[in-house]
Amino acid sequence: MGKNQTDPKRLLPDITDDYKSLFGDDLVSIILYGSATGRGFRPGKSDINFMIVLTEEGIEHLDRTFDVVGKWRKRGVAVPLFLTEEYIQTSLDVFPIEYLNFRNNHVQVFGKEILKGLEFNTEFLRLQCEREIKGKLLLLRGAFVETSGKGKALKGLIIQALPALMAIFEALLHLKSMDLPGERRQIVGAVADAFGLELGVFEGLLDIKEEKSKIGEEESLHLVKGCLKEMRKLSVLVNSLGG
Repeated sequence: MGKNQTDPKRLLPDITDDYKSLFGDDLVSIILYGSATGRGFRPGKSDINFMIVLTEEGIEHLDRTFDVVGKWRKRGVAVPLFLTEEYIQTSLDVFPIEYLNFRNNHVQVFGKEILKGLEFNTEFLRLQCEREIKGKLLLLRGAFVETSGKGKALKGLIIQALPALMAIFEALLHLKSMDLPGERRQIVGAVADAFGLELGVFEGLLDIKEEKSKIGEEESLHLVKGCLKEMRKLSVLVNSLGG
């Protein structure tokens, strides 16, 4: 899949025209979300993600999108999320982290602004944070053992794990009623300070993800072990917030 866009926002007029042509009045909203909104976008490596909100009638005709989705995938655009307003509103209790992340990292491209006004139940959010942290901890432990301590595999594990960790960190700041910083390193710093975590571990993970440092096998091993330790500590802290 080609990922040759230097500025995803240049795609917005053509994306909008294509989906308006497909759905007309059944197109409620087009939303750009994730790293393509500006923060953390890496041309040639990051996906470009859209949310297409349709009416209840429109969502029944996704077969209309086959050619358009294929066309844009060749230009580095991921298959969009296709939703309805009812689906969003009835999913805030089961996916609060995901929708909080959408709300914090989106650009309204067309139509009704749906995400900006979303509100979240604190206990639902805390519960998903605890579930995600504990679940990711189990997965990381298993994946860590599978690497056999090999440097390349360890770096791959870090790169795959970090996006999910950042989404959890944003939710944790919301739980603490703290403002969300604009940069990933500031988010990591705020969470480390709020929960007493070892900042250097997560900064090291970011360095690998962003290709800002080349480290050997031993240091990669140390970072992953440090991450497992801090995630275990965090699971206990989040549990203590309620439940």
